[in-house]
Amino acid sequence: MSDKKIPSRTAGSSDPVTRRSDTTAIDAFVRQARALSTASRAEGGGRLVLALDATMSRQPTWDLAVSLQGEMFDAVAKAGGLNVQLVYFRGFNECRASKFVSDTGSLKELMTRIDCRGGHTQIGKVLSHALKENERGKVNALVFIGDAMEEAVDDLAEKAGRLGLHGVPVFLFQEGHDPAAETAFREIARLSKGAWFRFDRSAASTLSRLLSAVAVYASGGLSALEARGRAEDRLMIEHLTGGGR
Repeated sequence: MSDKKIPSRTAGSSDPVTRRSDTTAIDAFVRQARALSTASRAEGGGRLVLALDATMSRQPTWDLAVSLQGEMFDAVAKAGGLNVQLVYFRGFNECRASKFVSDTGSLKELMTRIDCRGGHTQIGKVLSHALKENERGKVNALVFIGDAMEEAVDDLAEKAGRLGLHGVPVFLFQEGHDPAAETAFREIARLSKGAWFRFDRSAASTLSRLLSAVAVYASGGLSALEARGRAEDRLMIEHLTGGGR
């Protein structure tokens, strides 16, 4: 496989020196990920998009977030049969995506290189990206972790509804207690037939288990959750079937 440059999926422009530095780091990750994951990539396996808000408001708890998100990758690896794509937004219209890879270790490495930068949320871009990826190949779930929402809720709702129609549930993990974000996140979850959860220090251990359930769902659907039958699986099933909302 050739080492062509990863599509930046970035709208607008930012500082050219910073962009060259970011692109170099991401290109290096892509080359490593391709080398490690080519043999184990399964075309028929589940596909999960993990999207992160990396704007400056998340900086105070970023280390905790990276740790928890790393546990999610570990859960994916244990679940098996799942290719994951990392998407993040930050700064001035910067929104980037990795390739889908089955080697979650490489994604964890990339995630640790991401730092927070000031900018507005770009959740609409994330939802649109998931729709486009689903056109290329089935996406089983979208996971989003963030703390704010600074966009038109109706626009987000329309995209969430389309994801729901295409069978792509959105699982949103909210850091903090911003009421506008909670309202929007819950609506996105409802319309996409996904689920909303709290993301904070007190919920760290619970969140790790819930992320494990998300990984199981993305790779095997409701039947896989029912077969494993853990408490977090039953909670996820309750949300997915409407009992948790």
